[in-house]
Amino acid sequence: MGELITLSIIKADIGSLAGHHIVHPDTLAAATKVLAEAKRKGVLIDFYVTYVGDDIQLIMTHKKGVDHPDIHGLAWEAFKEAAKVAKDLGLYAAGQDLLSEAFSGNVRGLGPGVAEMEFEERPSEPVITFHADKTEPGAFNLPLFRIFADPFNTAGLVIDPRMHEGFIFEVYDVFEGKSVKLNAPEEMYDILALIGTPSRFIIKRVYRKTDNLLAAVVSTERLNLIAGKYVGKDDPVAIVRAQHGLPAVGEVLEAFAFPHMVAGWMRGSHFGPLMPVPQRHAKCTRFDGPPRIIALGWQIKNGRLIGPADLFDDAAFEYTRFMAQLIADYIRRHGPFMPHRLGPEEMEYTTLPQVIKKLEGRFEKVQ
Repeated sequence: MGELITLSIIKADIGSLAGHHIVHPDTLAAATKVLAEAKRKGVLIDFYVTYVGDDIQLIMTHKKGVDHPDIHGLAWEAFKEAAKVAKDLGLYAAGQDLLSEAFSGNVRGLGPGVAEMEFEERPSEPVITFHADKTEPGAFNLPLFRIFADPFNTAGLVIDPRMHEGFIFEVYDVFEGKSVKLNAPEEMYDILALIGTPSRFIIKRVYRKTDNLLAAVVSTERLNLIAGKYVGKDDPVAIVRAQHGLPAVGEVLEAFAFPHMVAGWMRGSHFGPLMPVPQRHAKCTRFDGPPRIIALGWQIKNGRLIGPADLFDDAAFEYTRFMAQLIADYIRRHGPFMPHRLGPEEMEYTTLPQVIKKLEGRFEKVQ
């Protein structure tokens, strides 16, 4: 067995320019300085700092495995330094995702989102990292199902003998703190029965059935469940390995050619289309959105991050973006009404309960 490499994405909203619009370059520089020093000391093999909307994204490679306190502590330090800059600049919601002053060895439960994967590098290791803003982790349920279980999306499920046996989906129940592993295609209907409720059941990991190779992982932190109130949507990240007995890069991206409806958008309280965009359009303005996602393509060699390729920076996705804008227009015309506004169970974690509480004494019993 070869040497194991860990790819970690840790992201957080530590403050942004002009509302929830975009990360300020000075905060990116502050985070970059911290990671550059860690690379110089040998803690990291390589790193890349970027953003989507108002979230800083730390992409790191190392040999310490998942959930390592050195790596999580490093990310926490980077976010704290960036938050200091945000506060000095008076940026909006400075330090928003840092829900505690104390770091206890792991950022899980403290606000930031985490997707990590430890694996033995293949001779050629193509990886796609996905970074979304103004939505929740369940936004990846539909595309991941299509990538790893839908032959109408992924031709390799039919014609590649290394994929023909299917994949294992590890699904989290974020309300109960439990998980279950289900096999596709045999338990496809059971998988759909769960993940069709993306606010509760979230695909966490996907494994190739033949050898248990880890193919994909998603951040599953839900800020409203951590904090008990609305503190911003979760803005998830995901890692997907591709090629060589896994879905091809084009099959992975094809799952995002349909701008499906996701929860989030304005005040984390509305459904809207997930729009795949290039990095230069990774900013959220219209009604603080619509929700959007970027895809960065990498080759990983001896832990080095070769890239990225800005995979949604392609005319082939212009129609998808146009469709997303049509959907945004349609759903926006509903204003404060469902189905644009989230259902009552989701609105419990927003600021709406404060409005209802104010009216409590004015409700009268109906005879």
